[in-house]
Amino acid sequence: MLKRWLDLSEQETTLKRAVKDQDAALDALAYARYPKLTEAEIKALVVDDKWMARLSTAVQGELDRVSQTLTGRIRELAERYATPLPKIAEEVETLSARVDVHLKKMGAVWK
Repeated sequence: MLKRWLDLSEQETTLKRAVKDQDAALDALAYARYPKLTEAEIKALVVDDKWMARLSTAVQGELDRVSQTLTGRIRELAERYATPLPKIAEEVETLSARVDVHLKKMGAVWK
């Protein structure tokens, strides 16, 4: 098991080195290409690939935030107005009657 681990560890090291070398080669090719870029290519890279992607991400984030806020507010309103007004009025009448009974027992006159 230990020998297998050592083999895999050596493979990992070799692969990491290869990735690093390939990354360096890619960077060298990109740096060599920079002076040859046309104005249109530079605009495409900066505006389309960088700014528009960032702007799209920011707009989507803002839309998600607004959507979550609205959803929360709708849920809050649904909970607040879940009980219909006639039922609330009926409950108020029932509770008022109970309060009147308690006040009469205490000897107070209300109204």
